[in-house]
Amino acid sequence: MRVVIVMPDYQEMYCTMVRATEEAMNVLIKAQRDCEELYINASEPESSGTDQ
Repeated sequence: MRVVIVMPDYQEMYCTMVRATEEAMNVLIKAQRDCEELYINASEPESSGTDQ
C-alpha cells in the first residue's frame, strides 16, 4: 500500500490572500477619498447671493 501526501498549494493560497488584501485596501482608500470629498463640499460656504 502506498501513501500519497498531497501538499497544499501555498502559492495559490498566498496569491488569493494578497489579491483580497489589495481589494480591501482599494475599498478603504475609495471610502476615505469619498469622505474627504464630502467634507470639502460641506465646508464650502453657501452663497446667499447678497455678498458682492
